[in-house]
Amino acid sequence: MADYDYDLFVIGAGSGGVRASRVSAAYGARVAVAEEYRVGGTCVIRGCVPKKLLVYGAHFAEDLKDARRFGWNVPDCSFDWATLRDNVLADVDRLNGLYTQGLDNAGAEIILERATVTGPHEVALASGKKITAKYILIATGAHPHIPEFPGNEHGITSNEVFHLDKLPRRILIAGGGYIANEFAGIFNEFGSHVTVVNRTDVILRGYDHSVRDRLLQISLTKGIDFRFHAEFERIEKLENGCLKVFLAGQDPMEVDVVLFATGRVPNSTGLGLEDVGVEIDAKGAVKVDAQNRSTIDSIYAVGDVTNRIQLTPIAIREGQAFADTIFGNNPRTVDYSCVPSAVFSHPPIASVGMTEGEARNKLGSVKVYASDFRAMKNVLANRNERALYKMVCDGMTGRVVGIHMIGPDAPEILQAAAVAVKAGLTKEAFDDTVALHPSMAEELVLLK
Repeated sequence: MADYDYDLFVIGAGSGGVRASRVSAAYGARVAVAEEYRVGGTCVIRGCVPKKLLVYGAHFAEDLKDARRFGWNVPDCSFDWATLRDNVLADVDRLNGLYTQGLDNAGAEIILERATVTGPHEVALASGKKITAKYILIATGAHPHIPEFPGNEHGITSNEVFHLDKLPRRILIAGGGYIANEFAGIFNEFGSHVTVVNRTDVILRGYDHSVRDRLLQISLTKGIDFRFHAEFERIEKLENGCLKVFLAGQDPMEVDVVLFATGRVPNSTGLGLEDVGVEIDAKGAVKVDAQNRSTIDSIYAVGDVTNRIQLTPIAIREGQAFADTIFGNNPRTVDYSCVPSAVFSHPPIASVGMTEGEARNKLGSVKVYASDFRAMKNVLANRNERALYKMVCDGMTGRVVGIHMIGPDAPEILQAAAVAVKAGLTKEAFDDTVALHPSMAEELVLLK
């Protein structure tokens, strides 16, 4: 490897790239990381971390109202968007510093420039400098998709939403996935009038039908509007700064902000990958094998740019597996089965394993157990919102193949339950476990 400037050159300092760089450097590799924006990637800078902080902020809207039923003399409170926005962005700065420090401490060199691939072992920096490396790792992540139609430049994406100058009085959110539903809940709690526009009549495709239907029901009750089977025709910016949105077959509507949450596209364009023989699929993803190797032996890829499962913990595991395999003499692959996921909506959804529909198609014989209840806190708060827990089991063996939940703290509860599903435990194992009372989690061992 002494024939090269570095043993490993990583393009992209997000979750996967940072993990691969730190672990590889710990194994003794000479590592350089190129990042054209900020260290930390989507999750830390403009994704799940700042989004979750907004979710926490939004929860206070209902908590302050509920507190009165619990004896607290809470006055009517106003919300200041700028305070939350600035505090969240300050925390992003803190995390950016920690990620940078982590790379420095590991001995990886950080190059704050755009890098492109110019050969199987060569990259070019934006400054024009050429660098060679034994291995090149692509960890450039993904970016928000923006639908093509006249006036789409007037909309924003999840990249810009954290930087809004002021809270929109009316916001239109395009999409039906987790990003759309999360921001719909956030802005609704902040007091904005929210309209969700979707091309189909299905939200959260891929999640169990019971929990996604429950979220739709609760969202409508909370005052979020939905327009289904709606296609954009155009957006016009009015003299007063508002946006007039034209949808096919529907009345035009005026809003202050249009937020596109219509999926994410791998960041593979303009990296020079195809020029050196790296295959890219029709969706822009870098094609890789189980060892994260592309169609060029010296070039690897991890994270969202491969479009396998676009989740931060997956990118981290892929980065770890890459480093262990290449520099740690410990070949490893990532197991993509039974990956838990959450939607931080209001209330949140958490899921692991097969949905009821998937289980019936794959297993044939299926038994489903469910609990539909009001959380104790909601009862005293006079809040009619109901939680739903659902367990899907193999009808022949009793093995739990899926758990799906919607309700307060569902993601916190599911993480432990996901271990049981991953381990292949049966419904009987849950039944034999004593309930932790009084808790919402106890419903998982009391399902009938």
